[in-house]
Amino acid sequence: MLLKAESSEREVRSINYPMKIARFPAYRDLAGFDFSQSPVDEALVKSLHRCEFIEDANNMVLVGGPGTGKTHLATAIGVQAIQHHRLRVRFLSTVELVNALEQEKQDGKPGASPTG
Repeated sequence: MLLKAESSEREVRSINYPMKIARFPAYRDLAGFDFSQSPVDEALVKSLHRCEFIEDANNMVLVGGPGTGKTHLATAIGVQAIQHHRLRVRFLSTVELVNALEQEKQDGKPGASPTG
């Protein structure tokens, strides 16, 4: 029973730490997204949620107006990648990404990872 408890604790830690490092603005999952209230392509989002695009080393950038669900969807896909595929994720807003890229440019290191 003690080994089972230790195994469960390790499992929780193996998810909690990457979730913290990802810096999501809030926890979101796909079940909480209302596709009827957003113009997004539900089939495409569900395809991205399977995280297959990551196997091909592709990035994902969501573009749209305020209130279209970009943050919710990005977080839900990131959470899926961490919890079910054990992948590393870093959430960046547009402002954070631009600032990181500008800092790299000033430091003479363009193209370095914006994850800090």
